[in-house]
Amino acid sequence: MGEQTEVRRHHHTSLRDAQRRALWVALSLNAGFMFVELVGGVVFNSLALLADAAHMISDVAGLAVALVAQHLVSRPVSARKTYGLQRAEVLGAMGNGLTLIAVTVWIFFEAWSRLSNPVSVAGRGLFVVGALGLAVNAGSAVVLRRARGRSLNMRGAWLHMISDAAGSVVVIVAALAVLLWGAQWVDPAASLIIGVLILASTWRLLAETVHVLMEGAPRGIDLQVVQGAIQAEPGVESVHHLHLWNLASDSAALSAHLVLERDTTLHDAQERGDRIKAMLAGDFGIEHATLEFECHNCEPALADGHH
Repeated sequence: MGEQTEVRRHHHTSLRDAQRRALWVALSLNAGFMFVELVGGVVFNSLALLADAAHMISDVAGLAVALVAQHLVSRPVSARKTYGLQRAEVLGAMGNGLTLIAVTVWIFFEAWSRLSNPVSVAGRGLFVVGALGLAVNAGSAVVLRRARGRSLNMRGAWLHMISDAAGSVVVIVAALAVLLWGAQWVDPAASLIIGVLILASTWRLLAETVHVLMEGAPRGIDLQVVQGAIQAEPGVESVHHLHLWNLASDSAALSAHLVLERDTTLHDAQERGDRIKAMLAGDFGIEHATLEFECHNCEPALADGHH
């Protein structure tokens, strides 16, 4: 059982290392291409490129935040922070989401202005930069997806890349419209589409981060199923005061009161607790479990109904 726990910890550490490497790769690629898009947007007079470049700036900042969050998550626990800084990656994901919303507001404002007063756009240069952007964004998204696991922080970084890749496709379409039909209005219209794509990808991310911060039950873990699995263990008569939450988006925690059979010794209770914790980790991925053992249900003694 100790060996299995050690293997799980080693796997978790390896995953976090892979996530840091993936973030560094994505950050390097996007930081380099960000300057290309900024210059291209100014030279080719394209709001779609500038919108995508603004999104790219938020990507670079977001990836940097994600890297800092990954570093904080790995820091050891202390007397003041007994769970360490695992929530840092959730805060990093929320920061990414809020940054994306701010970028979208700017895109919508500029797009409305240009739709009212169209400007000439260099379609050929727009197409070349858009195609390069698609390659960078798609490559970064693949690297991040392979290492993201269940981390909201990594998912936030991955969503940045996906929305940017979609934005690059829109830029390419706008470039073709300018080249083939001279439709200059398509450029600001394309930037509006990019903004909608950003909002769509951000909404669910923010909802997930709020769910974690409000200590909601982890997605994909059914409270009733967990309770049934614990109660099915030998010697367990009932389970109550069962709580499930996330320390970080990929680190589930549980606490529960277990009523054991009468005449159970302290030694037997500890052995049963160890077996239940191993079951929770192996079957549900719950690495942090706190179990309180009782010889009878404690709930009738609570007159005020508090846990």
